[in-house]
Amino acid sequence: MRNHDALPGADDITRVVLPNGTVVLVRENHNARSAVLAGSLNAGSLYESPERAGLASFLASALLRGTRSRDFATIHEMLESNGASLSISGGRHTAGFGGKSLAEDLPMLLDLLADALRNPALPGDQVERLRGQIVTGIKIHEQDTRYVAGHMFRQLVYPPEHPYSRQTDGQIETITAITRDDLMDFHRYHYGPSGMLLVVVGAVDTAGVIQWVEDRFGDWENPDQPGTPDLPDVPAPDSVRAQTRIMPGKSQADIVLGFPGPSRLVDDWQAANLANSILGVFGMYGRIGAEVREKRGLAYYSFSRLDGGLGPGSWRVVAGVNPENVDQAVGAIVAELERITGTLVTDEELADNKANFIGRLPLQLESNEGVAASILTMERYGLGMNYLREYAGIIQAVTADEILAAAQRYLDPRAYALAVAGPEPPAASTPAQPGERGD
Repeated sequence: MRNHDALPGADDITRVVLPNGTVVLVRENHNARSAVLAGSLNAGSLYESPERAGLASFLASALLRGTRSRDFATIHEMLESNGASLSISGGRHTAGFGGKSLAEDLPMLLDLLADALRNPALPGDQVERLRGQIVTGIKIHEQDTRYVAGHMFRQLVYPPEHPYSRQTDGQIETITAITRDDLMDFHRYHYGPSGMLLVVVGAVDTAGVIQWVEDRFGDWENPDQPGTPDLPDVPAPDSVRAQTRIMPGKSQADIVLGFPGPSRLVDDWQAANLANSILGVFGMYGRIGAEVREKRGLAYYSFSRLDGGLGPGSWRVVAGVNPENVDQAVGAIVAELERITGTLVTDEELADNKANFIGRLPLQLESNEGVAASILTMERYGLGMNYLREYAGIIQAVTADEILAAAQRYLDPRAYALAVAGPEPPAASTPAQPGERGD
């Protein structure tokens, strides 16, 4: 896939919308005998109440635990005996699914997917077993300084009523309170064909795949399925919002410092994405890694991340540090934010990061999984089926001025959310303001 013509595009991706709203996208690739499917439904944590936080993820994880016609053992025996895989998981906006099999076993994979999405039995013993696993996972996470800092950061940067302020896996008390009826009701109201995306890539016949999908999903209807809820506004911080969580027995402090960022749908997404790469991704984690970790030796790791997505995902810097270095690390991070928002990136930085963005694209498309994920992204964000072929030109067109403008729009070194989780720091090293220390 090193040349333009080998990149997936409108002439070799077939897109069909079924009468019930399901969007099917197929690309043939007969270089391997496998077939990959990927997709999503509009059934993420946006649709759950705060009192039932974790419900969407709980349900998604339970769907392959048994259906009305197949029990847990039967489902997994079918997959294992055919060397196939299938998974369903819950996210913020969607429930996602993915699977892989030999091309000749794709009808079996689609059978299992349709059965799980449409006819879950949610057997009580499996629900309780899964509940125990989720609670155990949360307890483990609650002892992880990076996880705790990340959760506090979300609560600082997003309003309490915003679904992004919550963890998708919920809390122990909410998971414990969720009943089987809650799971069934969420499935009844939120699982349906409207907004469903299904991508198949591999050694398949396009017309055959579309017929197989139509046979299994074409008669699916859910008149109760709601539209996508509007997200509350997320105002940028107007001051430093800081909170520290003391976690006895830990040797490392984790810092998360950041802002509400842009969605993937905005015009300056690529400029912000390149700014983030220069700030804390490229090479040894960009400027942040070079300054905070390599030059000053203040962090075990330090990088920046820009979430994007369908809503205002966060733009944040993460660092793991010696508790004595918290203040110095925060100061060094803020200095790099001042730099990225105060001056143009260099010609060398711009050229290197553009070359990295463009050069890694073919590597992402060397597998059917990578192609399926890219097609799903193009459809989800309305990028157009020729986006991959236009990608190099899109990246090359981004200017240093646009990168500076995007950084200035979303990053403010004077006003940010700051969460720190770790052991008791020296008195002079806590960034929390009086009265703001968490429990």
